[in-house]
Amino acid sequence: MEALLSLSFDYLSSYDASKIRKGLRQVEGLLAQICLSKSQASAIDRRRSAIPAGSSAAQAKELGTLKDDPAFREFFKLQEGFEWNVAMRLISCLERLLGKGSNGQNDLLIVSTLDLIQGILLLHPPSRSLFAREIYMNLLLDLLDPSNCPAIQSSTLLTLVVALLDNPRNTRTFETLDGLLTVTSLFKMRATSRQVKLKLIEFLYFYLMPEAPALTTVSAPATAVHQRSPSKIEVAQTRSVNGASSEASSYGQGTKTTEEKQGLLGRYLSNVEDLVDDLRDNAPFGGSVY
Repeated sequence: MEALLSLSFDYLSSYDASKIRKGLRQVEGLLAQICLSKSQASAIDRRRSAIPAGSSAAQAKELGTLKDDPAFREFFKLQEGFEWNVAMRLISCLERLLGKGSNGQNDLLIVSTLDLIQGILLLHPPSRSLFAREIYMNLLLDLLDPSNCPAIQSSTLLTLVVALLDNPRNTRTFETLDGLLTVTSLFKMRATSRQVKLKLIEFLYFYLMPEAPALTTVSAPATAVHQRSPSKIEVAQTRSVNGASSEASSYGQGTKTTEEKQGLLGRYLSNVEDLVDDLRDNAPFGGSVY
């Protein structure tokens, strides 16, 4: 597995689009082998080789049994260290892609990278601690720039949800960097597509959910931000996943209730009370809002 990761990391660190694409496909193939049944993973390989897939139905592994799978356990263990952490490499790749500007080919690579980041954060939740660092959270907020295509904006919103999921520390970083201003400004723009506006509403519903304390608590210096600055000019510093945890804001140690979030969001939107009422009445995420 280390050999496969090493090869894919080499491709992901390239500035050549074809090599980056190959690296992304290798990471996706590895995750497919871990998460999917043999028949389904084989179907993916056949599809990539332009060979027609067979008629047999693909079967996914049961989520409850995944933790007992030797391949998954080995993969999870490798993610605990910096050297083989996939999320870190994908974020670095995303940063380089963002610096290359907007074109059709590059946009597709950005969306593919975001999709893989979503997957790895779900498979290895500790990697979410990377987004407690402002430089990486800023990267996602930069991708919500109105100049980016709707596909990038939509995929970024899904990545934000996964990055903030069960991680109040990351949510505090998002708030500190004026993430709510970024999201609501995009929502108010007439040029924003309907598809993206629907994703933005879904994100706001998710954001307004009350938070539960994280399993671990970390601290770091607080940062006051009055206007969000793009991170494109910043230089990323490579650090370990565990090191990223120590850089979270001390402002981010606590959790917030729906009412507290409503007050923050109300600075930028006038109908937040309606969103909260709808959230309480319909419970779109299956939980209770008090």
